[in-house]
Amino acid sequence: MGRLVDRHPGSRPQSGTGARLKGVIALATAAGLAGFLGWSVERVLAGSWWGLLPLCAAGSLGLAARSLHDHVRPVLTALEGEDLPAARLAVARIVGRDVQALDASGVAAAALESLAESLCDGVVAPLVWFLVAGLPGLFVYKAVNTADSLIGHIEAPYREFGWAAARADDLMNLVPARLAGALIVLAAGRGWRTMLRDARHHASPNAGWPEAAMAGALGVELGGAATYDGVAHARPLFGQGPRPGAADLAAGLSLYLRVCVVLALALLAGGLAWPR
Repeated sequence: MGRLVDRHPGSRPQSGTGARLKGVIALATAAGLAGFLGWSVERVLAGSWWGLLPLCAAGSLGLAARSLHDHVRPVLTALEGEDLPAARLAVARIVGRDVQALDASGVAAAALESLAESLCDGVVAPLVWFLVAGLPGLFVYKAVNTADSLIGHIEAPYREFGWAAARADDLMNLVPARLAGALIVLAAGRGWRTMLRDARHHASPNAGWPEAAMAGALGVELGGAATYDGVAHARPLFGQGPRPGAADLAAGLSLYLRVCVVLALALLAGGLAWPR
């Protein structure tokens, strides 16, 4: 999907008349092909009981639960070993901000924010769309989310061209983001007040929910000023408490795993209770 969006004739800096329309066409092309691919695979596999297992296996390709854990774990290992350069290098693989000047607390905060937001994008949202609309829904979501990552920027020169990708991603994550936040505070047993109070302060209509939930669940402060491509951005704060450290990142990673277990148990219970 990334190659398709990136190689689309319009997938270069666009501005002026027609840029938004070109962005709509690029998104529709990627999402349409993804949905057709998902529909074709599901049509072959879903016709009998023997196809159920490979259908679920195909669906699992859209989930990044293991990958997310494997990308955050090296950040924690480096912080626990007090190897700040290695921690910066590891966190740079999962965040878009400049990491050269981050201290240990800044690295831990960046990793926790990415962990919380990616719980929605990489686990909860794909699973929701798979349950709602099968492989077509899952594949369309992954195409839209990928397009948003590549071209859905609010800055020039992609502002107009990436408008459709950004708005479609916001819409498809509207429910999953809130569900991801609820799962975090449910698994932690606390953080509801922080999530409900601070989520709306985020520039994104969705990202604030899991991030504020993670801050409340761990009792730390996330967010705050960050630098992207050399430009400082003022960002809101989430939670009330100290800035996070290695121990908080370890707690966040453990909480993430508990959320994944809760999701798995919910799926199992739902499957057993579903009318035959």
